[in-house]
Amino acid sequence: MKIDFQTLYLKKRFPLRISRGEITGGENLFLSVTDGDLTGWGEMAPGATEGAADVATGQAQLEAFIAQGLPDAIHDIWAAGHAAGVGACALAALDMALWDLRAKQAGMPLYRLLGLARRGVVSSLTVGINPPDVVRDRVPLLLAQGARALKVKLGSTDGIEADKAMFAAVLEAAQGSGAALRVDANGGWSLRDARHMMGWLAERGAEYIEQPLVRGAEDQLPELFRDRALPIFVDESCRMSGDVPGFAQCVDGVNLKLMKCGGITEALRIVATARAYGLQTMIGCMGESSISIAAGASLSALFDYIDLDSHLNLDPDPASGAPFIDGITLPADRPGHGGVFDHA
Repeated sequence: MKIDFQTLYLKKRFPLRISRGEITGGENLFLSVTDGDLTGWGEMAPGATEGAADVATGQAQLEAFIAQGLPDAIHDIWAAGHAAGVGACALAALDMALWDLRAKQAGMPLYRLLGLARRGVVSSLTVGINPPDVVRDRVPLLLAQGARALKVKLGSTDGIEADKAMFAAVLEAAQGSGAALRVDANGGWSLRDARHMMGWLAERGAEYIEQPLVRGAEDQLPELFRDRALPIFVDESCRMSGDVPGFAQCVDGVNLKLMKCGGITEALRIVATARAYGLQTMIGCMGESSISIAAGASLSALFDYIDLDSHLNLDPDPASGAPFIDGITLPADRPGHGGVFDHA
């Protein structure tokens, strides 16, 4: 097998502001694995908490690991990479490229190779933290893209009154659209504010709250869970399948990201573990193109909620293969995960 790397800057159409800051774009690492006439594609969106803060670090980790020689089975490669300390976001690029190649070798879409259907639930499109007047302009654009659900980012550094003003603007702008409203606080609330905001949001039709408390405050989740006004999902607090059992009695579901868990191999284990504990499942994304989104969409039949939308906010998307149809992000119906790197 021949493995190559390429770096591209991905510019966001609209800057994304969350509780931890604003993102206008960033460099992503694209990885190709070629065997004969077939090539599998993977992608890394860097993240310090995902094990590689930049492209150079992730590529160096992968090159050192690959130089040692790879096992034959994808699951063994993932286990060896994880044991070797390869960052989860870097390992995700290699893992999804190998799955893409394996499905192409089988002549099957990846979802079918995994025994899944080509279906998914409605994918949320994200509304970042913004002043109400910006929100009123932004929401109609998302609805015009075909959004049937909006993921509203709250947890503003200006406090919960700013959060309320922003959510009220989303309600106003989305009125009559029928779009579902979900909320992600990205750990931006205290326990007291989380309890208050969950009640306030429930009264206004929000479906659930994601990561209400900052990572590191997991010991407060049981108290918040006892009298919760909305279902609670954890994201930053839960990264690997081994983390799931610890949340079984204090959340309603877990959100996985390929960059956070190291790719498709571990994502399958997270879903299986969550289901075993009676938890709901969600898949989200970071600043990823259609390569990584297509890989995630290949698993979409497994999830209760889906947030695979980052490719829709790129200007331009350097890849294709994760069509957004009737509010649903679907994998392309061709061999592999469906993602095609148009800059190859």
